[in-house]
Amino acid sequence: MTEIATFAGGCFWCLEAVFQRLRGVSSVVSGYMGGHLDHPSYRQVCNGDSGHAEVIEIHFDPVQISYETLLDVFFTIHDPTTLNRQGNDIGTQYRSAIFWHSTSQQATAQHKIQTLAAQGFNHVVTQLVPASTFWPAEDYHQDYFQQNPEQGYCALVVAPKVKKALAQFATIMRD
Repeated sequence: MTEIATFAGGCFWCLEAVFQRLRGVSSVVSGYMGGHLDHPSYRQVCNGDSGHAEVIEIHFDPVQISYETLLDVFFTIHDPTTLNRQGNDIGTQYRSAIFWHSTSQQATAQHKIQTLAAQGFNHVVTQLVPASTFWPAEDYHQDYFQQNPEQGYCALVVAPKVKKALAQFATIMRD
């Protein structure tokens, strides 16, 4: 049985590129969540007018990869201590957030955030909120890194995150 996880942690291209490589993940879709407009466009989200975050919706098999492992990857590839910013990407659309789909996910994520705080992450700003309507991003955003690895942002920002994840989580990466 497949479950869904939804994370926001900066540009969705970065998150998508890493989570697509995990064993047990059947699909990753870039999109928007947490705002007040129906069918938001990339322009509306980037302007900060919609209230949405750039997110990825992950479909995964919990027998092959746990939600807790997904959280481990999530917290490794983005900075959960910087409010509304990841690198040069600034704005509420780039906030750190976990949109939970069940009380079990909520409890697991809350425990993970508490563990990070106990390990010295002094100010984790990751929002923990119930999932709302997921709006898939425009087609050109899907599989972006895979289709555009030489594009400037991909080469300078996405590729290092993928490399870091490959090194740290080699045992759970696809061949």
